[in-house]
Parts: sequence; structure tokens; C-alpha cells
Amino acid sequence: MRNIIEIFRMKSNQDVMIVSFVSIVITASLVLTTKLVWATPENKALIPPQATQNMSANTNSTNIVLVHGGWADGSIWSKVIPILLKAGHKVIAVQLPLHSLADDVATVKRAIDLVGGSTILVGHSYGGIVISNAAYNNPSVKGLVYIAALAPKEGQSISSFIDFAKFPKGSLIIDKGGFVYLNPNLFLNAFQDIDPAQAKILAVTQKPFNKSILAEKSGPPAWNQLPTWYQVSENDRNIPPALEHSFAKQMNATTLSLPSSHLSLLSHPNEIADFILNATKGK
Repeated sequence: MRNIIEIFRMKSNQDVMIVSFVSIVITASLVLTTKLVWATPENKALIPPQATQNMSANTNSTNIVLVHGGWADGSIWSKVIPILLKAGHKVIAVQLPLHSLADDVATVKRAIDLVGGSTILVGHSYGGIVISNAAYNNPSVKGLVYIAALAPKEGQSISSFIDFAKFPKGSLIIDKGGFVYLNPNLFLNAFQDIDPAQAKILAVTQKPFNKSILAEKSGPPAWNQLPTWYQVSENDRNIPPALEHSFAKQMNATTLSLPSSHLSLLSHPNEIADFILNATKGK
């Protein structure tokens, strides 16, 4: 009986040893396999932390904050953004509430803080007023780019330049909350050099702005403090090209003229992107 027990104990010990050996082999295999996976080029999602840090070091140090105007949102920059990203910049396109100038300025200031570091602000149309105010006395902002944009002096407003009362009857639609839409039937005529199918989409997705914004006065403009760039749309039917030229002149901006409608960022995205990239380089 004792011999049988001893044999059983010996067999159990052997089983434990075998199981332990198998466990060691499996563990070693997993470790080896893991190392091989990390080293496999096809497994890009499994790049070691060291490699990730090295990749991020290649990004350009100047951030770009894009600011849309009325009747639009951040997606209006969709053709420009890929070019800026490819150049290695950190880019953010803000979504303005369009409830008040103060709210819109605060939104851009938060975006500047979010991206951190040296930043260029780019404003289209009404977005020009917003960046002029958001960048004032802001040490993170190194330059301002205006794309067919308004650039008022202190105390001026949208109404100082554009009299919406003179728009043809039915051009503007104001809802019960006091928010202004552009008549969807006018989009193709107003932005004459973009694809008709895209114009219809823009008409449907337009973001209205509060009527009160028309009279809100601008504060001290940052274009008095910073290097500026201004793109003039020579065929603009929303902001008179002569007015755009006057804005560029008053701020002594580096100027680019394009045979474009108001939506040059959609009809001439390559030229607009190159213009922004030159601004990041101080050209």
C-alpha cells in the first residue's frame, strides 16, 4: 500500500513538472511572438512608445486655427484641411455658436488654449472680425490670415460695411428666434464658382447667425499688433472686392488676389492652403 502511494506521489510530481515546463515554453513563445509582432512593419498600430514619440517630433511647431463665417460651420474648410495636415501642422476648425460676437470670440480663445503654443489664426468672412478680437493681446498668436474677410477698426460692426436692408426682398429669412438664414435658392448665384451640387448641400446645412451680431461693435483689432495676410476674392458677390482691398491696405497685409467668389476656400483650396502655409513661415 505504501509503495502505491509513493508511486502516485512521484507521478503527481512529474505531472507538475511537465505542466510547469509547458507553461514556461508557452510564455517564452508568447514573448518571442510579441517581439516579432512589434518588429513587423505591417503592424503599424503596434508601434512602440519610443517610435510614437519620434513620429510626433516631425510635426510643424506652428498651429493653425480656422474660423468660419456666417451661414457656415467648420466643415467649410474641408478642402484646405488635408493640405495643412499633410504639411505637418496641428489644425483645428472651430464651430462658432453664432449667437453673439462675444461668444464666438470666447470659442476661438478656447481653441487657441487647446492647441497650445505658437498659433496662426485664419478667418473667413465674418470670421475675420472674430480673429481680430480673439488674438488681441494674446501672446500665443503669431499672425492673422484673412480670407475674403471683414476686418473692422475698433467700434465698427458688420453693419458699418454691409446694409442688409438693401438686400433684395426675400434674400434673407429670419426665424422666430431672430436668427438669419440666406435664402437657399440664392446659394448658387451667391457662390457662383463652386459645384452646383455642393452649393445645394451648403444651402441645406447652413448655420444661421443671430441678427444681433450685425450691430455688435468690434474691440481693439489684433491686426494692429501682428503680421497679417489678406486674400481678396475679385469676383465676390457678398463682400465688395474694393472693400476687401481696403482692409488689406489698412493693415498693410501681404495680399493675394484670386478670381474667386466669396468661397475661395472651396473654389481655390490649393492656393488658399499655400497662402496659409506661407503665413506660418512668416512669408
